[in-house]
Amino acid sequence: MTDQYAEFRREVREWLAAVERPIGLRDYGGTPESDDVGPGRLWHRMLADAGYACMAWPVEHGGRNSSVYEQAILAEETARAEVPRQLNIVGPDLVGPVIIRFGNQDQKRRYLPAIREGEHLWCQLFSEPEAGSDLASLRTRARHEAGSWVIDGQKVWTSAAADADYGLLIARTGEERYAGLTAFVVDMRSPGITVRPLRQLDGASKFNEVFLSDVRLPEDALLGTVGQGWSVVTATLGQERLSLGAQAVGMFEALRTVANAARDRGLLDDALREEITQQWCRITLLRETWLRAVSVETEPSSSAFSVLKLVSSEIYRDLGDFATAALGMDALIFDEPLVQRMLVGRAQTILGGTSEIQRNILAERVLGLPR
Repeated sequence: MTDQYAEFRREVREWLAAVERPIGLRDYGGTPESDDVGPGRLWHRMLADAGYACMAWPVEHGGRNSSVYEQAILAEETARAEVPRQLNIVGPDLVGPVIIRFGNQDQKRRYLPAIREGEHLWCQLFSEPEAGSDLASLRTRARHEAGSWVIDGQKVWTSAAADADYGLLIARTGEERYAGLTAFVVDMRSPGITVRPLRQLDGASKFNEVFLSDVRLPEDALLGTVGQGWSVVTATLGQERLSLGAQAVGMFEALRTVANAARDRGLLDDALREEITQQWCRITLLRETWLRAVSVETEPSSSAFSVLKLVSSEIYRDLGDFATAALGMDALIFDEPLVQRMLVGRAQTILGGTSEIQRNILAERVLGLPR
């Protein structure tokens, strides 16, 4: 922690303590629900005005060209203040950098300012019913026809699709497994798009099914070149792992909440105390390992972050299970917040890359084992 970074943390913390938050704002994580979109847009604009939105972007596109460590500090401090880091993860963290890298000048002028200011909410149209972990097997097709692109297919597990203005779509334009994929920008209000929210066990509907039937996109919806879709996919991977340190902040708070719940119910025995200690050690090691990784400017797409993703997901899951043990019979009450944490904890080992996929990455890219 250099003096420069310590000063930046103090600056962010003081701003967060002093700023007047929009009515209805809550820490909804990386994806807002419908009721969160309005307050989330206002909050993102406030972050942008203060210079805290899209910090990793180059200065010429409205960013600060910030180091990974500075971005990590912002993620931790917003988590500590219980506010979102931005409107959602897809636009600023995933789509923006992809447009900067692959987009033409017109696309950069058209989309980047609205992402930075929080005017447009984006979703990521990648996963399909038969192509999740094995994304290269996707079946959604794009054909070039009379000066436009026509899209047919289905996507699923699309976060924020019901409220999104635009989507980043990967579709098949050829038969080759990787070279047959192409990226497009999709206006989510286009005729032929049907979005169906998926009801989750925790009562939220952050995920959606998206059906595309004869959806016509203009010629300039193409992002990059035909067949460059897999490069776009790999360029987006790993960016969300910048928030792992922020997750650690939330985990410490969750552990404290569970301990208090067990104490209030007279269930805090020696076995639970030992479990609390073990979980505290795991969270501490996660945060310290993450800080060490970002302090040496490790790229978020590095396989080193697969270790952190894997560990954080399984701690989340175990905290959820621990919550049910601490609650006793109250674990049957659905509207109990700790029960909701238990349900969400299970999802952490799937979203953002399953634990099985993370282990494959570590085996092949770090340990050098055969596929």
